Amino acid sequence: MPGLRNDCNSVGPTEPEWALERKQSMTPRENLRSLYERNGYEWVPADFGACPEVQEKIKQAIGEETLAEYFDWPQGLESFVGTPGVKLVEREEPDWRSYYPGGVADGAWFEPYGVVHEPGSAAAKHMTRMRHPLSSIDSVEQLEAFPWPDWEWDNIDEMAAAVETAHAGGKAVMKGMQQTIWETAWKIRDMTQLMMDMMTNDPKAVWLLDKITDDSCRRAASYARAGADIVSLGDDIGMQDRIMMSEEMYREWLKPRLATVCATIKEANPDTLIHYHSCGYVTPFIQDLIEAGVDILNPVQPECMSFEEIHAEYGDRLSFHGTIGTQTTMPFGTPQDVRDTVFRNLDIAREQGGLLPAPTHILEPEVTWENVKAYILACKEYA
Repeated sequence: MPGLRNDCNSVGPTEPEWALERKQSMTPRENLRSLYERNGYEWVPADFGACPEVQEKIKQAIGEETLAEYFDWPQGLESFVGTPGVKLVEREEPDWRSYYPGGVADGAWFEPYGVVHEPGSAAAKHMTRMRHPLSSIDSVEQLEAFPWPDWEWDNIDEMAAAVETAHAGGKAVMKGMQQTIWETAWKIRDMTQLMMDMMTNDPKAVWLLDKITDDSCRRAASYARAGADIVSLGDDIGMQDRIMMSEEMYREWLKPRLATVCATIKEANPDTLIHYHSCGYVTPFIQDLIEAGVDILNPVQPECMSFEEIHAEYGDRLSFHGTIGTQTTMPFGTPQDVRDTVFRNLDIAREQGGLLPAPTHILEPEVTWENVKAYILACKEYA
């Protein structure tokens, strides 16, 4: 296990002699699960996503080597290994354009639920204009008549085989299904319309949220039955400095449905950990998330929340992924700032673990290779 330090600028970890004897006796999967279960860990995993510009900076810096090779990190940098997911049932593609009488922009693409994304500017490559196929409906009957997609919920053989292969190689598997209930529902209906439906107890809100919850339960159960170590749920329920809806509204409409998804996962596989993502300020909802069944909270944006305060309140019941700011430290801090932040947050979590320190979102073009390198080295050198 890593030793604690008071000086975040120290070059390397201080470890008791017995800990050195255990160094890297765990597989990456065992180490990750032990960290998230707060049973100690042998090294700090690193995990991040990056936009194409940052990926190119990394490639230019390390050439043809992988990050694991460049840093001589035998266990690799991957916290999770991807596997096939649940497949959509093949069908004739609905005429989604008929739901947008004014037409859609050139280059637009459709999600399985008919949500259209129209391309944004060149400067905002991962931003789109999103439009909503059911924004104008006025009856439950229109919801029932909508061409809902279906998935091969029980066809998990390929996924289970891939999970087994990953486990045989000592790797953990996380299956992502963020936008679990709230975001998927409002993307279909329109956020303003769905909020009004909820405020007025409109049956359309009940029908739609129940439909999306049912789909999410079946999908999550498939991932859990296939042996996924972690299922990643999530809905953005926070904004930069406040929650997106009242606590009362959340507890009436979303918390019970999230709890149903979490219970479905645990029933299918009690060993599957539940990871939950919400950007923004979500401090008032953390107790609700724990009660619903969440094991790991992501990303704990430092611009919105204090990890030290949240850990002091909830760290015995909840683990964390994130805490390294992508609005502040990663793009605008120095390499020493990055290192200090990683060390400080790991010191808060202490030797039992419970934190995978990671950037809180993808690394945007302003992030330098030097800061990426500082992040990875900080994780490597802490333990």
